[in-house]
Amino acid sequence: MGYVEKVLRPDEQVIARGRMHWIIYLRGAMIFIIGLACFFAPVGQAGFVIGIFGAGVVLLGLYLLASALIEQLTTEVAVTTRRVIQKRGLIRRNTGEMNMDKVESVVVDQTILGRLLNYGTIGVRGSGSGIENLHHIADPLGLRSAIVVR
Repeated sequence: MGYVEKVLRPDEQVIARGRMHWIIYLRGAMIFIIGLACFFAPVGQAGFVIGIFGAGVVLLGLYLLASALIEQLTTEVAVTTRRVIQKRGLIRRNTGEMNMDKVESVVVDQTILGRLLNYGTIGVRGSGSGIENLHHIADPLGLRSAIVVR
């Protein structure tokens, strides 16, 4: 049972869920591949130094991939019949909720690559404040539509 299910009110239903896009793994994967290429460099005195450097880069890539996985598994975004709910974090939790009647606007920001791969940043603005921007969300226009329609 996730955070969203724990905080649902008895008369509230989930309409849409947001999820992190796979693009969050790209940086870690690229660094990991570069590290592997360096690690398996030609043998020799220079190859040994490059191999040691490559091993460090491989570890950095693995760290970034693990961080992205944890971020994806611990981020929840949901639109319910009454609220927009966002939760991030494994040990240190950061949550945000906004009642639908307080939502004034929903801003979607997509780069060119984001438009091509269908991911972006969503900002929910309301009277007095808003929910922290939600970065690297898959199908941001679909999630925005679920918020705006209500």
